[in-house]
Amino acid sequence: MEEFTAEQLSEYNGKNGKPVYVAYWGSVYDVSDSRLWKGGLHMRRHQAGTDLTADLQAAPHAEEVFERYPQVGVLKREAPVENALPNIVKWLLDTNPWFRRHPHPMTVHFPIVFMLSNPFFNLLYLITGEKAFEITALHCLAGGILFLLVAMATGLLTWWYNYMGKMLKPVAVKIPLSIIILVEAVIVFIWRIKDPHVLDRLNGGGIIYLILVLSFFPLTAVIGWYGASMTFPIEKE
Repeated sequence: MEEFTAEQLSEYNGKNGKPVYVAYWGSVYDVSDSRLWKGGLHMRRHQAGTDLTADLQAAPHAEEVFERYPQVGVLKREAPVENALPNIVKWLLDTNPWFRRHPHPMTVHFPIVFMLSNPFFNLLYLITGEKAFEITALHCLAGGILFLLVAMATGLLTWWYNYMGKMLKPVAVKIPLSIIILVEAVIVFIWRIKDPHVLDRLNGGGIIYLILVLSFFPLTAVIGWYGASMTFPIEKE
């Protein structure tokens, strides 16, 4: 059996007529004949030329799927990257594989909807003058702040565990923007609590407050876009 390093395996990515190889638990398989791996991308998510050992735990099928394809080699064992997770967290993730991928995708939907709802209900208040909309916006902001903290914590956990803390472009974008939106949300929340009629005066401070509120739209959209790109990579022509 030919021995592949991770770098050598990455060359068999199905691009430009190259074979489609993937690794699973140290074995390298040729899945070029699978129509589901056409172009080297499976289900618009899994890239050929990579180790799918961790990915398969979240897949809808078991490892028996590899029995259909020939094994062409083995993946060279490399020195493991030290994972900085506390031992109790490592134990939890090792004994409960479900926690490795699902907590962040589950929790991230809450801050997205709450942070988008806040400017939406504030705009409804400005249009209709109905105070209930503005109060609802405040409640949504409180929920957004709470679940932003949860989503950021689970996001860091997923990053450390699944990517060993490697600084990927989506992560490099998401971390600072998440901090910015959290800081803005806290400022807006405290401002609104201290001045319940801040949106009634659209001059000076009221305009700044509205700008901060409206900034939740683009910030949430960009964070969500890059987060989704890690789960469903964009196909490049």
